[in-house]
Amino acid sequence: MIGGIWRRAKQQAFLSGKVTLGARFHVGLMSYVSSAGGLVIGDDVYVGKFCSIQVNGRIGNGVLIANNVGIVGRRDHDMRAVGTFIRRAPWIGDSPALAADPQNSVIIGDDVWIGYGAIVLSGVTVGRGAIIAAGAVVVEDVAPYDIVTGNPARATGRRFTDDQIASHEAVLAHQQGAK
Repeated sequence: MIGGIWRRAKQQAFLSGKVTLGARFHVGLMSYVSSAGGLVIGDDVYVGKFCSIQVNGRIGNGVLIANNVGIVGRRDHDMRAVGTFIRRAPWIGDSPALAADPQNSVIIGDDVWIGYGAIVLSGVTVGRGAIIAAGAVVVEDVAPYDIVTGNPARATGRRFTDDQIASHEAVLAHQQGAK
């Protein structure tokens, strides 16, 4: 009995809350995408298997999110609630003030790749074209076209040279104009 339930469950992905999906959105098996205050996901976004995306904000176009990635809030529960066990503290979805706090949102630009097992905490912006290496833990903003690695994630390189960025942007703009 349990084996049959597990087989059915592992074939699903879960979407809940205020999530707006763009065209050609793909979500892998056993991934969970939810937002209490609103999450807009762009076109041509791929989310791998076993991911947990539980934030407000925006995920841009052409984003690739590998398996086992977490994009989660750093303040999902009000840790300042005196006299309340953290398990019972007000949750972001129950509090408009918590949901509106920019520290509870994530902005991921277009053309970003988030590698296997990476964690992106709320309150950050990941710039266009950036790459987040496998296992990285992002707690600060990532500049456009930076490659970040480690815990906490730090810039260790650039995806392209400035000339290559200009060429890349021109090709992407041309492709967008052709649609």
